Amino acid sequence: MRRFLIGFLLPLLLWTLPFLGAGLVLLCIPHKALQYFWSHFAMMEGLIVGAGVALFALQMILCWKSLRWQGTSFDEGSDRWLSNLAQAAEWFPMLGLIGTVAGILEAFDASGGGVAIEPRVIAPAITATGSGLFMALVNIMPSWVVLLGRDLILLVSGTPPKPPGETP
Repeated sequence: MRRFLIGFLLPLLLWTLPFLGAGLVLLCIPHKALQYFWSHFAMMEGLIVGAGVALFALQMILCWKSLRWQGTSFDEGSDRWLSNLAQAAEWFPMLGLIGTVAGILEAFDASGGGVAIEPRVIAPAITATGSGLFMALVNIMPSWVVLLGRDLILLVSGTPPKPPGETP
C-alpha cells in the first residue's frame, strides 16, 4: 500500500495542484472581467496565453516525471529543464507590460492631440498585463510543486531528505 501511495497516488495528487490553482484563480476573477478580457483578446494576449499554455504543458510533463519515485530516489534527469522553464515564466509579466504600453500608445493616438483620454479607451491595454500575470503565476507552480512534493513523498516514505547542495 505504501508503495502505491508513494509511487502513484501522492505524485498524482501533487501533479493536479497547478491545475487546481489555475482553476481557482480563474474562478475568483469576476465574470464581467473575464467577458471583457475575451471580448478584447488581441494578438499580444494570444502570444502570451499561447506561449504560457505550451510552457505549462511541457512543465507538467516534466513535473510528473520528476515526482515519480524510482527505486530509491526520484528521477532527477528533468530537474534542470524544469528549473529553466520555470525561470521562463518571468518573461510573461514583461510581455504583458509591452502589450499594455502598446495599448496605451494606441489610445493616445486615437484620442488626438490635447484631448483627455477616457478610461474605456485605455482599458483594453490592461488585458495584456492580466494575461502576463496569470501565465507567470500558473507557470511557477509546477516547479514549486516538485520541490515541496518531493519532500512530502520522502517524509511519507521514511527516507531522510538530502542535505541542501548535495549532488546525487
